[in-house]
Amino acid sequence: MNSNDIIIRPIISEKTTELMEQNKYVFEVARKANKLMVKKAIKDLFEIDAEQVNILNVRGKNRRLRFRVGKRAAWKKAIVTLT
Repeated sequence: MNSNDIIIRPIISEKTTELMEQNKYVFEVARKANKLMVKKAIKDLFEIDAEQVNILNVRGKNRRLRFRVGKRAAWKKAIVTLT
């Protein structure tokens, strides 16, 4: 996998902006990515050393659209702590 395929997008929210004060940044990553792959991708893309990487699986939520019930896709979140 390519570094651009591993890191999909940064997550910007109220909670993540508070984490930025502690040098923690949150990204949506590929479902097959692990901690080592994310750490290497951060180094390749941003040329910054990551001290620690925590990964969470976010389950997809059920969602209603008119008379049908659907489901949002599950995704993976990585919290990267910089040195």
